[in-house]
Amino acid sequence: MQNQFSRSELLIGKEGIEKLHKSRVAIFGIGGVGGYTVDALVRSGVEQIDLIDDDKVCLTNLNRQLIATRKTVGKDKVDIMRERILEINPKVTVNVYKTFFLPENADTFPFEEYDYVVDAVDTVTAKISLVMKCQEMNIPIISCMGAGNKMDASAFKVADIYKTKVCPLAKVMRRELKKRGVKKLKVVYSEEKPMTPIEDENDNCKNHCICPPGVQRTCLQRRSVPGSMAFVPAVAGLIIAGEVVKDIIAE
Repeated sequence: MQNQFSRSELLIGKEGIEKLHKSRVAIFGIGGVGGYTVDALVRSGVEQIDLIDDDKVCLTNLNRQLIATRKTVGKDKVDIMRERILEINPKVTVNVYKTFFLPENADTFPFEEYDYVVDAVDTVTAKISLVMKCQEMNIPIISCMGAGNKMDASAFKVADIYKTKVCPLAKVMRRELKKRGVKKLKVVYSEEKPMTPIEDENDNCKNHCICPPGVQRTCLQRRSVPGSMAFVPAVAGLIIAGEVVKDIIAE
C-alpha cells in the first residue's frame, strides 16, 4: 500500500525505512543549517527528533532559514520547527529543548538514548563539548563547519576533520580536538575561501536591532555578524541529513 515513504522505500527498502523510523536523532542548532537537516530527516523517515536551540526567529533570518517567515518572527525556533515536523509526519515524537548547548548543561540531555547527533551550533566551545560527549557515550556525530561568508554551495565536502583545509573554523577544531585526543570526526566543510562581509557600523544588528521587543539578541555576542545567502547553509544542511540517513541504514 502506498504511503508517504513509498518513493524512499524504492531506494532503501522496507528495512531501511524501518531503521529510520526507530532512530532518535538530536539536532543541536535549528538555524540555517540545522533547519534544513531536520526537515530532510523527517521527510526521510526519522520518527524521533530532539530539537535544541534557545533562539527566536529574527527578521534577518528570512534570507536563509527554512522556518523563518513574517508570521514566525519573534517565535521560538524549536516550536516552529516542531509544528512543521508534525505537519509533515504526525507520527514523529518531537522533544524540544529551549536552551543553548553548553559544557555545563551537557548532562541534562539524554545522550544515552540518541542514535545520532548533529552539531549545527555556532560556537567552538559548544562544538567541542558536543564532540567530547558523543565520544564518551560512543554516539555517532556529524559536525558542520563554517557556512557563513560563503557563496559557492558546490564547495562543500564530507571528510574527517583532520583532512579538511581552507575552512578557518575547521582549523581551530583540528587544533582543539587534537589536544583532547580526539582521533576522528565526520564533518561537512567548505573549501571556499570566506569572503569579508561588507559591514556598516551605523546600520547593523548591534546598533539598529529590528527584532521585536523581548527577542534575545544573540548577534550582540558576536565580534562580527557573518553574511549568508539562502542556498549555502541549505546545501550544508541537506548534505548532513544525507550522511545521517546513509549511516543509519548501513548499521
